[in-house]
Amino acid sequence: MRSTITTFLFLSATLGACAQGPVSLSLQQAVDLAAKQGYAVQASALEAEKTLARTKEITAVGLPQISGSGTLNNYLKVPKMVVPNFFGGEGVAAIEFALPWSITGAVQLQQLLFDGSYLVGLQAAKELRTKSAMDLEQTVLNAKVQATKAYLSVLAAEEGERITAEGLPLLEKALADAQVMLEQGLLETTDADRITVQLDETRNQQRNLHQQSSVARSYLALVLGLPAGTPISLTDALQPLIDDPAWAGLADATFDANGHIDQKVAQSALRLAAMDVRNKKAAYLPSLGGFINYQQAYNYIEFDIGNGSWWFPGSMWGLQLNVPIFSSGRRKNLVKQAEFAMEQAAVNVKATEQRLLAEREQQQAVLRAAQDGYDTGKKNLALGRSIFERTSIKFNEGMASSFELTQEHGNYLTAQQNHIQRIIALLQARADMRKALGAY
Repeated sequence: MRSTITTFLFLSATLGACAQGPVSLSLQQAVDLAAKQGYAVQASALEAEKTLARTKEITAVGLPQISGSGTLNNYLKVPKMVVPNFFGGEGVAAIEFALPWSITGAVQLQQLLFDGSYLVGLQAAKELRTKSAMDLEQTVLNAKVQATKAYLSVLAAEEGERITAEGLPLLEKALADAQVMLEQGLLETTDADRITVQLDETRNQQRNLHQQSSVARSYLALVLGLPAGTPISLTDALQPLIDDPAWAGLADATFDANGHIDQKVAQSALRLAAMDVRNKKAAYLPSLGGFINYQQAYNYIEFDIGNGSWWFPGSMWGLQLNVPIFSSGRRKNLVKQAEFAMEQAAVNVKATEQRLLAEREQQQAVLRAAQDGYDTGKKNLALGRSIFERTSIKFNEGMASSFELTQEHGNYLTAQQNHIQRIIALLQARADMRKALGAY
């Protein structure tokens, strides 16, 4: 456990220091990087370290405890006490019952011999370490999902920019031809203006997609735990990822809710709640501790600590037994609260299992719908491009009006936008499906 967490922290520091220059990443490399040095992962790894230190603190309670103490006292004026005159004579006498200088040094060893709560605490400490590791695994899973979505969002924006750019040469040629025909009196100004509007609209869409790509890259750097402004080069292409059989078959993947990290965390919380009940019940048991101490005391009228004649040793050992007898119902109600908390944890285990099953079914339906939408959008994009290209040829030959050209180009732009949106929906649905399966 400790070596795993230490590795997380070491890799985070090392990779963070090396992330100032350009970074080239495949999708898998981006996912692995987010799992190692994402900010949330770093925080979770540190939380796991805190838990580990807490479990060691619990263990140390039952180990020998050694403490030392020392005092030095000097009466500037030794107090006197009035007592009957036992030394002869009548009346009373004022006698000094203290010496001006006194020094005490002591060492004490304490050992817990029996405590029911401590025994339960040792078992709970082990479960805490287990749950801490699960919490870290859960954070890593979320980081992987975020990295996947961010990486694919960049690719989708770049793909949209590329597709939009494909239609520009045809529009630019159509506008150039329209200008020539306008000069020759074969075309009206309105027809040329329609093409100009479409060309400007296409260029504006291309710029917007380029800005979206830049924003997506910045978010990807954040998810990966890289400094802002780090140049990131993506080595994977979009289409191979879309066609990847490992991604394409997610909708039909088998699923076991008990193997999902969310269910494991819920089950661990239930075990901790059961141990808390035992801990509260252990408060009814007595506790026994032992101690042994040794001290040296110095008492004299002068400060002459080098004179061993005035140092006097002392030593003692003993046992301390604490037996709970009556707490006016306090311990009983603490047990009841712990039992209710355990019942809540049991309900949460069942609820988590049902939620995971429902999420899997829901994401399965969303993924299949997204896949169908992508397939339809891809066909519509190819069809829209084909229609626009044929209309452009007809326009150049004088067989189609500018209205028909701009209308078909508008349809092509709509098909482009729908296609990009469906790519994003498909990629996000696949990432969510992998999260629902716990399959990263």
